[in-house]
Amino acid sequence: MSIRLRLTLWISGLLAVTMIVFGIGIYFFVNWNTYAEIKEQMRVQDSKIDVIGATNFLDQTLDLIVGPQFRIEKKDMFIQLVNYKEGAIKQSNNFPYEFVITYPEAKTNPKKGFVKTHVVINKSKYSMLTYQRPYYLDKDLVGLVQVAVFSYNEERFLSGLRTILIFSSLAVVFIAFTVGLFVARQALRPIERVIRATEQIENGSDLSVRIPALGPKDEIGRLVTTLNIMLGRLEMAYNELNEAYKAQRRFVSDASHELRTPLTTIRGNIELLERMWTKVKETNQNAETGEWMPLDLDRWEMSKESMSDISAEATRMSTLVNDLLALARADAGYTMEKTPLDLMPLTEEVVRRAQLLPRTADWVVGDLNSLVGVRVNANHNYLQQLLFIFIENAFKYTPEGSIELSAVRNDQQIGYVIQDTGIGMNPEEIPHIFDRFYRADESRGVTVGTGLGLSIAKWIIDEHQGSVEVTTREGFGTKFIIWLPLSFSDTPHSSIIVATDEMKE
Repeated sequence: MSIRLRLTLWISGLLAVTMIVFGIGIYFFVNWNTYAEIKEQMRVQDSKIDVIGATNFLDQTLDLIVGPQFRIEKKDMFIQLVNYKEGAIKQSNNFPYEFVITYPEAKTNPKKGFVKTHVVINKSKYSMLTYQRPYYLDKDLVGLVQVAVFSYNEERFLSGLRTILIFSSLAVVFIAFTVGLFVARQALRPIERVIRATEQIENGSDLSVRIPALGPKDEIGRLVTTLNIMLGRLEMAYNELNEAYKAQRRFVSDASHELRTPLTTIRGNIELLERMWTKVKETNQNAETGEWMPLDLDRWEMSKESMSDISAEATRMSTLVNDLLALARADAGYTMEKTPLDLMPLTEEVVRRAQLLPRTADWVVGDLNSLVGVRVNANHNYLQQLLFIFIENAFKYTPEGSIELSAVRNDQQIGYVIQDTGIGMNPEEIPHIFDRFYRADESRGVTVGTGLGLSIAKWIIDEHQGSVEVTTREGFGTKFIIWLPLSFSDTPHSSIIVATDEMKE
């Protein structure tokens, strides 16, 4: 229920209660004012009536003496004496018809005061206001004195007044409800503008949108002003953060590019030195005498080890820089250039090169027949990098056993299967393995790495609109299935299918 409707209902409810109380007050005031003078003169008339009673052992007789009779605004007062043994025995002379005013039975022990009665004239009932006074002989109720006037006009007037009050109250409440809805809508219109503006900001992420400030500077106007100030500060903070983020991405990208050149130079010079030392060792001959000169083997071995260490570190730094460059491109929204690609030749090249990677487990090539004749729209270099990331990752976490590469096909998808018999993973770690710099169970400390490989792999899978399926069990190894679509769908991101039960053979 909207705040506009709730506000209108509250106002209408309060107005309805007010109208009911006000109408009841008016009705009782008019009722009292209508009968006040009549009742007072009826009491005076009753005071001028004397009842004469006689009693014996058998009968009780009554009679009355009436003083001057009153007329009230063209109303006659009718006086009746009731003997409970004989009925209505005496009436005033002004009774125009032969009728009897109804009276209560003796067993009801009637009280002195005003009551509503009626008379029947030509089979029609007419309302009368009656003032009654019981008469007692020796503490026994023997009769009743009644002074009555016709109250038909007053009752009709009061009935009309009740109708008017009821319908006028309903009409006022209805009008108030309708007008209240309109007024509430006008009063809350600035809030609707606030809602539309915030929805526009939410849907479009445009913090430059401002809420139009119209109308007086009331509470809503101050709210709009405060929100606009807050949006301005948010826009400024967002722009500063966005600029800082862009600067950071530019720094990572530029740094990666700048570092690649010296690292390439270092590696090239080290390789050159290695070749030169090898050649010197083989051709170390005195040019004058033609004799072979002895070499300082200790110095040679130390130099060789130093150059090997430098080469290894340079290789590792180069790998890290390449990883940072790939992630920087991913953050910058880099789009890979993809062309139709035959998977079988690419896979054969990966298989050949994977044999040369450092490892302690067996490298097994499984069934790759599913790749024969299969073409996908892909980037050759990045797809090779994707496969090497998973293969190298399997080599790292498989101290003994085997790593197998195979392929499967499912409808419009082709899948690379990399399965190892290594240490496996805890199923709770799977949702995080593609996060940057995340290392599964670092306390094991048996492998080295930066934790960027699988993050890059996921980016490559995203760019190829593929998905990855993970099946693992701690202590029993891990199986990755990389699915690539044969015909691209509109899926913007890759999905990760996790299976944590025991691996199938």
